[in-house]
Order: sequence, then C-alpha cells, then structure tokens
Amino acid sequence: MRRATAHLAALGIGAALWAAMILLPGVEQAHAQMALLPHLHPAMNEASVAAQVRDMIVEAGDVDRELECLALNVYFEARGEPESGKVAVAAVTINRVADPAFPDSICAVVRQGAGRGRQQCQFSWACDRYGDRPRDRSAWESARAVAFAALFEDEPDPTDGATYFHATRVRPAWARTMVKVGHIGRHLYYRQRQTAERETPDRRS
Repeated sequence: MRRATAHLAALGIGAALWAAMILLPGVEQAHAQMALLPHLHPAMNEASVAAQVRDMIVEAGDVDRELECLALNVYFEARGEPESGKVAVAAVTINRVADPAFPDSICAVVRQGAGRGRQQCQFSWACDRYGDRPRDRSAWESARAVAFAALFEDEPDPTDGATYFHATRVRPAWARTMVKVGHIGRHLYYRQRQTAERETPDRRS
C-alpha cells in the first residue's frame, strides 16, 4: 500500500487531469482530481511492459506530453478501428519504448524518422505534411481514453508483444522478415523474428 501511494504521488496531477478530461467531462478539475487519484492503479503490475514505460515517463517528469503522443498515435493510426484495434496500436507503441531497438520515450517512438523523409517515418502520419491536430472530437476522446488505460490501467496487450503492424491492404517487404503474431481489425501485427524465436520453444524433431 505504501509503495502504491508513493507511486501515485510521483505521478502528480497530470494523469489525474487526463482522467478527469476523459472520464468526467464538466466536473470541476480539483474535485475530479481528488476523486480519481485513489483509482489510477487498481491493480498495479510492476512487471508489465506498461509499468516499465510508465515508470520511465514518470521519472522523466513528462507524463502529460507522453500521454498526448500516445493518444495522437492511436488517433491517427486507428481512429477507424474497433476498440480492440485502438488498444493494439497503443500496445505496439508502448512495446517499442520498452524495446532497446527503439527510442526510450513515447514521443520519440512516435516521431522516429520524422524530418528524414516520408520513407523514414515509422508512423506515416508523423511526416505526411498534414496538420497533427485531431479534428474528430469523438475519435480524439476515444483515443485519449485508450492511451490512458493502456499506460495507467495495465490494459492487457492484445498483440502479444508486437512492435510492428501494417494495414491489411498493403504488403510491405519488411513483413517477410518478421513473425506475424496477430490480426486485429484491419491491421496485421508482428514481432522481430529473433525475439519470437527466443521466446518460442524449439519443436523440431
């Protein structure tokens, strides 16, 4: 209990403000913060990938900005997807932050390759030359709720640790070097082959 209380205190009011905006529209902010703080971590799992990433961004003191970047990625990559598809995109983003092969913050993961040409962008919306301001209010609120749940409520990862995905309508060459781990909505999800092989028992006779 003491550890959970200390962890919540470290979060400050940033996450509570997000929860207030997502879950309690129209409620006075101060009142919403008081009501939500005891419930931010109903079942903390410090071993989860989300918990590792959560600790990293809390330590860096950039909770609001990191949540914003996660929500933007969910919005632009999956706003037309079912709820499970939005959760899956959030999970991939978080999995990348925890993977040493990728940058160590959500915003850096989301913006990776931006400024080096569209072909270098990890997520196409980050360098498509269009504005990055969400215009669909309902979809944006949904994306924020998914981002908050994925990072702060230990939402289960439906992708089984995937770090890559692509739309089912395309067949990128890089996918042939990966192990497909799931098909959710209109996206296919992958892990790097060496990661998947390391975690899968060798069943060859």
